[in-house]
Amino acid sequence: MAMESVVVRQRVEDLDAAVPFYEKLTGSTAFRFSFAGVTLAGVGPFLLFSGPDEAVQRVEGVAATLAVGDLDVAVEQAVAAGAGVVMPTSPTPTGHRAVLRHPQGGVFEYVGP
Repeated sequence: MAMESVVVRQRVEDLDAAVPFYEKLTGSTAFRFSFAGVTLAGVGPFLLFSGPDEAVQRVEGVAATLAVGDLDVAVEQAVAAGAGVVMPTSPTPTGHRAVLRHPQGGVFEYVGP
């Protein structure tokens, strides 16, 4: 399994106020989208998110997003190594995702085409 990048997740109270800081920090332009009641902005290696507590709690429980070249292979290899599937592969606005719990307890979102 080849990981292409790791995206750090950060909850912010005011997405519009936070985005300019991260755009300046990274030199990247934010990519904004909504998912499951949460408003998100991808800025370089950061995924900023905000929304109502109930919706955000589902996103907050994931430590980081791991971008992989082949999602099916990555999930298969992680499970074979001892990870558990929290949420099976499903479509998202930006591709596909699966959420896995690693043997040490960390919960990670795997994303890919």
